[in-house]
Amino acid sequence: MAVGLPSNMNLKKYYPKRRKWAHKGDFGYVLIVAGSERYTGSPIFNGLSALRAGADLVTIVGHKRAMDIAASFLPDLITYPLDGELSLKHVPKILELAKNFDALIIGGGLKRAPKTYKAIQKIIKKINLPIVIDAEAIRAVAEDKSVLKNKKAILTPHSEEFRILTGEKVEEDINQRKEKVKRWAKKLGVVILLKGHIDVISDGEKIFLNKTGSPFMTKGGFGDTLAGICGALLARGFSPLEAARAAAFINGKAGELAAKKFGEGVLASDIFSLIEKIPKIITPRTFRG
Repeated sequence: MAVGLPSNMNLKKYYPKRRKWAHKGDFGYVLIVAGSERYTGSPIFNGLSALRAGADLVTIVGHKRAMDIAASFLPDLITYPLDGELSLKHVPKILELAKNFDALIIGGGLKRAPKTYKAIQKIIKKINLPIVIDAEAIRAVAEDKSVLKNKKAILTPHSEEFRILTGEKVEEDINQRKEKVKRWAKKLGVVILLKGHIDVISDGEKIFLNKTGSPFMTKGGFGDTLAGICGALLARGFSPLEAARAAAFINGKAGELAAKKFGEGVLASDIFSLIEKIPKIITPRTFRG
């Protein structure tokens, strides 16, 4: 039986009132492996949304061009540039960096190339962190699903990525989506968050439906913000299922607020219309009472 997320989900569990002696590190460090020479926006959207969703610190690893753009865009983003596109030679350093983090986000904007897929597969297989697997990382996992064994992971595919991952096409029928997401989540041992007009989220046992969002959220970048929020919640210690369902709600609500302002013209790069809307969704519940 699927459980729908209410239109005004109580986020107090995820964002309780902070103690006065809270310090940096209490609310999670997020490592992001994203971006390429061509696709430079994804790591920025990942990082900003993770920070806006409450992560204390974010470090992004990726192609030098993408990292230079991210560093100049916002000083809050710590960057670690690579000498070229992600490949196996970079994996040891990334695994070493990961020892100081609480969650990993991987996939957004990475190059669609065999050498990059091999690196993604090795990182996922070797890393000992909860992981958000998005975009190109989903395609890499589709080629070697064994890397998911015993991982605490959230996969965030849209319908085409779900087809690539599973070999099964999903239609708009919500009952079909629920059945396939639950079955494949169980088979792979992960949480799957299938994005759509109604998001379907399952760990193979429970199913949640998220109905927040807007038809205007079709522009590139909105999936990256979702992944960033998922990563922030994983870094706080929430289970993949809890993180995925709350992130879907928050991202959808933020998108609704953005769409009210910009309609057809809304972009994920409208920082004031999307990223800054995330605190409006979580803050009233953070400091209340």
